Amino acid sequence: CNRMGTAVPTMEERVKNRIGKIEIAGQIIDREAMEQARQQWDSVAKPLNSLGKLEELIIQIAGIQKTPHIKLQKKEVLVYCADNGVVAEGISQSDSSVTSMVAHSMAEGRANINIMAGQAGAKVTPVDVGMKDVVNHAGLIQHKIMPGTRNFAKEPAMRAEQCQQAILTGIELVGQKAAEGVNIIAIGEMGIGNTTTSSAVASVLLDRPVEEMTGKGAGLSSEGLIHKKQIIEQAISRYHLREADAFDTLCKVGGLDIAAMAGTCIGGMMYGIPIVLDGFISVVAALTAVHMVPGCRPYLIPSHVSTEPAAIAVLESMDMHPVVHADMCLGEGTGAVLLFPILDIALAEYDTAHTFGEIALKPYEHLE
Repeated sequence: CNRMGTAVPTMEERVKNRIGKIEIAGQIIDREAMEQARQQWDSVAKPLNSLGKLEELIIQIAGIQKTPHIKLQKKEVLVYCADNGVVAEGISQSDSSVTSMVAHSMAEGRANINIMAGQAGAKVTPVDVGMKDVVNHAGLIQHKIMPGTRNFAKEPAMRAEQCQQAILTGIELVGQKAAEGVNIIAIGEMGIGNTTTSSAVASVLLDRPVEEMTGKGAGLSSEGLIHKKQIIEQAISRYHLREADAFDTLCKVGGLDIAAMAGTCIGGMMYGIPIVLDGFISVVAALTAVHMVPGCRPYLIPSHVSTEPAAIAVLESMDMHPVVHADMCLGEGTGAVLLFPILDIALAEYDTAHTFGEIALKPYEHLE
């Protein structure tokens, strides 16, 4: 309640009201399935907990899928492509033409993410949620909300209804993939300027200085980095974002790719599908989703630690501990797909017949 005694709606209620068209009703993670998965690990003929985080990941997925009989055969990467008007301020080494070029390569199956996902047995689905250019290709899913956000140095990045639509797109795509039998989804993005939008959102949501939250992205000079930080700081001040919530922050200085990925994170909770995060931009999207709908956090799986300065702080704020430390910052979902083979290997061990019972050996016991 506020000081007048009036009930104040929760963040989740406010998001429900704003999105409107869809009920954000999450599934509860299945603790019984998680306990059964833990017992299965303990029956495998090896020292207890000796696979560390890999065991915890499989247990988490059991809870999400609501069964200890985990399936990971059908993997997909949703890559959200969008442009950012703030690029006009010279905060990036490249312009928006690169976004459409890479999106076209993804649609043709020739981009970095296609190569890496192919090795990991995952399908890549690029989605246009807001590119400046029009790319006509059957392999690019069309959900364009607007031709790039506005320049947040001059005006808010997008209107509330545009942000809502991007979030809904992410939710609805998870629903579609669930209906197609997809077992696990990774998220990625392509959009010049999106380390600027992500740094701005992270600075607000973590209430940390812009200086700490902002890096060089795909490559800036030291002078360019100073300018980038100034643009972000001025926008946070102009829109009074230190007092704003996650949705307002997303509207003012965020990106359509971030909003769609946040929707995908929420969709994971709604449809019971694990969502594997990629690097800095996707974990900021996850942070945004968790601020709006806290119940989606158990459905999110980190993959790697990006080299962007704020990445560790964002991950720690959600108590996430990725298993891959490879100094990557490529984007597109490339870090996320690195986790797929690791999960496959862990699941093979989890499903093994090489148990204490099978080899007639007394199992290890949990000791203090």
